[in-house]
Amino acid sequence: MEKKNILWKIIGPVRRKINMAMITSGLSSVFSIINLLLLAFLINALFNSDTRQVLYFLGGMLISTVISYVTRLNAFDRSHYAAFELEAVLRMQVARHLAILPLGYITEKGSGGLTKVLNDDVRSLHGFVADATPLYARAYVFPIVSLIILFYFDWRVALISVGIVLLGVLIFIFIMSRNKGVYKKFNDSKEAINVSVIEYVQAMPIVRVFDGGKTSFVRFDDALENYKKILTDYYKEYGLGMRISMFILNPLPTFIVLLLVGSFWYMNGQIGFLTLIISLLLGTALVESLHTFRSIMNLTFRAEISAKRIEEVLNVKPIKPSDKDLKPADASVVFENVSFTYEGREEKALEDISFTIAPKSFTAIIGSSGSGKSTILRLIPRFWDVQEGRIKIGGVDVKDMKLETLMAQLSFVFQDSFIFHDTVENNIKKGMEEADREQVTAASKAAGIHDEIMQLPDGYDTLIQERGINFSGGQKQRLAIARAILSNKPILVLDEATSFSDTENEYKLMQAFKNLMQDKTVIMIAHRLETIKKADQILVLQKGKVIQRGNHSELITQKGSYRQVWASYQEARNWHIKNV
Repeated sequence: MEKKNILWKIIGPVRRKINMAMITSGLSSVFSIINLLLLAFLINALFNSDTRQVLYFLGGMLISTVISYVTRLNAFDRSHYAAFELEAVLRMQVARHLAILPLGYITEKGSGGLTKVLNDDVRSLHGFVADATPLYARAYVFPIVSLIILFYFDWRVALISVGIVLLGVLIFIFIMSRNKGVYKKFNDSKEAINVSVIEYVQAMPIVRVFDGGKTSFVRFDDALENYKKILTDYYKEYGLGMRISMFILNPLPTFIVLLLVGSFWYMNGQIGFLTLIISLLLGTALVESLHTFRSIMNLTFRAEISAKRIEEVLNVKPIKPSDKDLKPADASVVFENVSFTYEGREEKALEDISFTIAPKSFTAIIGSSGSGKSTILRLIPRFWDVQEGRIKIGGVDVKDMKLETLMAQLSFVFQDSFIFHDTVENNIKKGMEEADREQVTAASKAAGIHDEIMQLPDGYDTLIQERGINFSGGQKQRLAIARAILSNKPILVLDEATSFSDTENEYKLMQAFKNLMQDKTVIMIAHRLETIKKADQILVLQKGKVIQRGNHSELITQKGSYRQVWASYQEARNWHIKNV
């Protein structure tokens, strides 16, 4: 019941249009029944050799057929237009909601999960609105009106039809009530297949190099076997009952039963010929109309799951906007006794962290994987809100700034900088559309990417392919640096931004970073210790705590983690492959 309520709530924006589609579909069903009644009267007129009435009924059938066909087309037109509108409304609603959610939630959910909601789940609701809603009206109107007419002509015939329907429906409901979990298993197994295929394709170079394809399909094979097992087990357990139910609800057995009983009553003078024909036509049509419920159930089940996933995203609480709009005095960053725990985890990611970053200084953060480095960087722009302590920029708590004010202080260059499927120029001036070509060119030159851009077929107007596949990792990084230089914000956050640096790109990247970091407060995570040697402050993290702080000269003289890491780094730099 809860899922159904969620489903009808989600499609609420087009409910009025859906209702009109259902009314029109119901009207089409009524004219279909009128058509069958006219056919019965036509057969009765032929039986009585009444040529004039035959012509009347033929004309009536033609008119009712046209009306039934036109209203049915109109119903599906209405439902499809409603579905198109719902798609646009839901995608915009979800997209707008995502724009005000904590970025940490979006990071955790991942692009795959959110893409599934925005594409697959919305498309599933499109299918439900476009195809299932008109069928709902037909599935209810046709049997109810048919039974009323059957009861009007002969209650005994109506009871036989009801008995057949009830028997088939009860068996069907009994079977469905026992396999509620099967659909979820079926859906999960299909998703497992999709994931394994995507993983295999994306990892193709590694797969070919390391296992020659011998073991690469193990996960895919397992997913397929699981999928096959679910379907086989379902068929073995419920197949017989489903076949019995479908046999009972088949028009032919119903026709035979009604023909035998009706013929007996007709020959005994208990019913007239017209009643016999009406019972045969409407009784079998009534049973056949119930097959619509199967299509409705499949569409509804998928739509309910999709509606629940969309509702879960829409129910995520957005970042609490500030009632104030205080402006920072400078570009300093201060953490005061900050503790943070990710949702669903018990262990703290950060515990009682305190440090100060002076304006226009360079602070580097190092530590092993999982020590809390990236968490620190992501708390500054409120990807998440801290549970304890405060984070201040320019003396102002980040929670006391409007998000626009906060973001105006920060530039980011991430480990994997996203490149849009757009022109080179538009990628660089993303969010700064007012910038002209001269400013874009200056930023590109400072980032050391201008010459390479000019070698492209259309220079700055060259369209970058999807996910930037026609650019190397180092080139993407320098495009991101050009974007940050153009934005010219006072605080620069670098999240392992040198990770794509290779021999060819390293010098260019270092020069680009040097230009980018001028007169800015810089906070950097880096694995290459050479890049942080000149940092004004180095924070060493371990298990969510700052265990050392100071500059390189200070830390190298102290016993502790930093000196050990530096020694290992120097040893690795001096290591050479020797002939054995």
